[in-house]
Formats: sequence, C-alpha cells, structure tokens
Amino acid sequence: MGPQHVTAEAAEALRSVDWVLAFGKGEDDALLRARADVCRLYGDPPFVHIPDPPRDRADPADYPAAVRTWHSARVAVLRSAIDERPGVVGMLVWGDPSLYDSTLRLLDELDVEVDVTPGISAPQLLAARHRIVLHEIGEPVHVTTGRRLREAVSAGQGNLLVMLNRDLDLDLAGLEDWQIWWGANLGAPGERLVSGRVGEVRAEIETAREQARAVDGWMMDLFLLRRTSA
Repeated sequence: MGPQHVTAEAAEALRSVDWVLAFGKGEDDALLRARADVCRLYGDPPFVHIPDPPRDRADPADYPAAVRTWHSARVAVLRSAIDERPGVVGMLVWGDPSLYDSTLRLLDELDVEVDVTPGISAPQLLAARHRIVLHEIGEPVHVTTGRRLREAVSAGQGNLLVMLNRDLDLDLAGLEDWQIWWGANLGAPGERLVSGRVGEVRAEIETAREQARAVDGWMMDLFLLRRTSA
C-alpha cells in the first residue's frame, strides 16, 4: 500500500491526531520509513517509533500460543508508550486491520477509546490491479493464510485468497493446473504482479518476490488461487 491509497477520511484523521505511534524493528526498518512518509504527506504529526518485541517465527509447535505471547509483549510496550505521552494517538495499519492483523486485539487490552478509519485493503488492490472479481458468479471466496493453504485445498476449497506469505514458501506443489493472480508490495515502488497457470508462472513469482524485496527493502504478497474447471 502506498501513500496514494490514503483516503480523504484517513488523511483528515491523520491531521487531527497529536502524534502517531508505530512498531518497528529499528531505525533502518523500511516499513517504518514508509509509515513516516505517509505522516509527512498528511499533516506531519510527530512520529514515534517503539521497538517491536521479538517473535518466534521458527514455525513453533503451538502457533496460537506463540502469537499470544508476542501479543502480550506488544500490549506492554504499547501501554508504556501511550502512558508517557498525552493526546490523541494514531496508528497506521498496513493492509487492513480486519484481516490477519493484531492491532485491534492489542488495543482491546488497553483502557482507551478507539476509532477505526477504513482505507484501501490489500485484497481490493489485488483485484483492481489484475482487473478481476475475487469470486465466480454466486460463489464464495475463502480467505486464509499461506500456513493453512494446504489444509484449505484438502478441505475442498477451490477459490482462495491467500495472505501472510512473507516468511513462507509458496507451497503450490500439486496445484500446477490452478490459476493464480499474485501481487507483492502493492502500491509501493517495488510492486510486482504475476498471473497465469501455476505450473507456468511459479518460477516467475519467486523471482518477482526477490525483486520486490530488493526495491523496497521488504516484501508482502498475497494471491488469489482458483481451481480450473475440468
């Protein structure tokens, strides 16, 4: 998502806050810089970086427990930062706070009033870039993660929107005849798009992932995967 995807409502909200808070992995965090760039364009509120607690990303046996532990650490850091600074604070969520994001869950743990200003979601942008509808006529779309892709396919899902693939291999083995519409770093300078039959474009996707990372310093991708008719 890029600064150009900030809606008029979100821009007004940014101009109204006293400061903006963001988790980051350090001053050289490219995604942190991207958030700071958005703030400079829309009111230039003070931008406060807080360190993101470490997370176990080595595919722990109890994944939900590992995430809960990480969330607890993030809540503690958030509470400390908010207690230290008076005023209305803003937070920029990359992608969509309603899909596979912990921000609202973290804020639920704090005694604060929360308003959510919607923006452009990553699935919206993916569909627009590829000029597609995310489902066939009258059919559903199943939203899942790369971690649970194989589970969804085994359960019979045939039209999947797959997110959170940043640290996962694209496990598309056996799906060579499926159709894929893939995108990475949508709206950023390193944006990459690939579509076609999985077996024909899989290598191209892997190359495009590395290209996106090389340009932007980070890589976030998602894709629509659809079983083709026999």
